[in-house]
Amino acid sequence: MTRFHLAALFLALVSYAQADNIPHLATGAQIKKAVAGNTVEGSMLASGRYTEFYAKDGTVSGKDYKAVWRIEGDTMCWIYKDQPKDCWRASIKGTTVQWVKDNKVQGTGTIVKGNVNNF
Repeated sequence: MTRFHLAALFLALVSYAQADNIPHLATGAQIKKAVAGNTVEGSMLASGRYTEFYAKDGTVSGKDYKAVWRIEGDTMCWIYKDQPKDCWRASIKGTTVQWVKDNKVQGTGTIVKGNVNNF
């Protein structure tokens, strides 16, 4: 095998391995269907544990705060007080959601039907 063929094989294997690590990403409609009217409980790598209720009217409620959520294309975007809009892709399988940014899973959660914490 020539050096060129070895390099091409290596690049193909790296691309295949990286593609395996990226979960199947949901469409905007799938994200909205999964979270609207439900609570998501989980953890983010950067900020830790969270529990939020996503009302169908586009408001987000947590223990001590409210924010806005909306679907833009195939992303879910949050707007928290005094913060810029922050948009993420999502992979949803059953009641499990993985939050994806920069092609990396950076948080996970479990979708629970309704507003279980009465936020």
